[in-house]
Amino acid sequence: MGDVKGQLMDIGIPVERKQGEGRVALTPNAVAEIISRGARVHVETGAGQASGFTDQQYSQTGATIHSDPEKLYKSATLIVKVKEPIKEDLAYIKSHHTLFCYLHLAANPKLIAAFKKIGNSALAFELVEVEGSYPLLAPMSDIAGKVAIQLGMHYLMTAQGGAGILLEGGYGAERANVVVLGGGIAGISAAKRAAAIGANVIVFDIKAEVLKRANDIGCNVTGLYSQTQSIEVAVKAADLVIGAVLLPGKQPPIILPISMLRQMKPGAVVVDIAIDQGGCVEGIKTTSYDAPCYQEHGVQMLAVANLPGAVPKTAAQCLSGAILPYVLALVSDSCNIEKIAMGESMNGLKNAICIKNGQLVGQ
Repeated sequence: MGDVKGQLMDIGIPVERKQGEGRVALTPNAVAEIISRGARVHVETGAGQASGFTDQQYSQTGATIHSDPEKLYKSATLIVKVKEPIKEDLAYIKSHHTLFCYLHLAANPKLIAAFKKIGNSALAFELVEVEGSYPLLAPMSDIAGKVAIQLGMHYLMTAQGGAGILLEGGYGAERANVVVLGGGIAGISAAKRAAAIGANVIVFDIKAEVLKRANDIGCNVTGLYSQTQSIEVAVKAADLVIGAVLLPGKQPPIILPISMLRQMKPGAVVVDIAIDQGGCVEGIKTTSYDAPCYQEHGVQMLAVANLPGAVPKTAAQCLSGAILPYVLALVSDSCNIEKIAMGESMNGLKNAICIKNGQLVGQ
């Protein structure tokens, strides 16, 4: 879907309505760059507020501000947002729209069904792939790893139901044990944060180069091969477990089964960063920043699906800078899905097409 060649491209930036989501997809500086390339940009009132950007800043770039979300969607062909549309958003999406955002469809069959009914197209940030890397997933994965450690520390306090320990220990008190399942960007980010604070950290992965990267973080970090028996031993002794297994576009495997959860210390904490794609912890339930944590088997369970949304002033700047070149490419191509699907657009965008005229691509 897209504008006819020669027409100006209209881009819409709506308010993020998902609970706890404060990020905006594009900053005013990015919007100014897009407008300078000949596109029109429409911004919903308050879209950038939680990220520290005012409507006036967007207006000064030449963007049009809309107080009515329905009018914003009607004015735009390409919708650039952060998280997948929820029920309130879906009411405004029509067949002529193309969405560009995080979608994580492997864990969301209801959204696939909604898109099929609407007939729109969509490209997923997390599926933009360049030479085996995922440039639009990387900055948010890095932040998610850091936030996971911060949340884990908070819920280790007895006031929050935790075991009552500090990661770094204290004079005459042992350091905490942190286990990270998966040594991708989120996992290594979490390991670095936990190690810098002073915890003992074990990172599990299947790749030797990842284990070397983990070991290189510091003398309090050990990289081990992801083998069931080794994980079980580490999890039993763990105070904080971070699930960070990622298979872009696919549901991750279960790495932490219920049998291991039952053996964990009372008051230990589990944070499943992989919950966006369904989670790598067996039976874990998606939570939100309204109620991030629940207890099961005596363990503190956290599975907030938009961890970076809690630090929008940082996250929005990182995300906007990463997606801007791809938005400019979509503008240049008038968001022509057929052209992108043929690989004639910017490198990486072809694999990002997950919905084409309402149909799930590849099925």
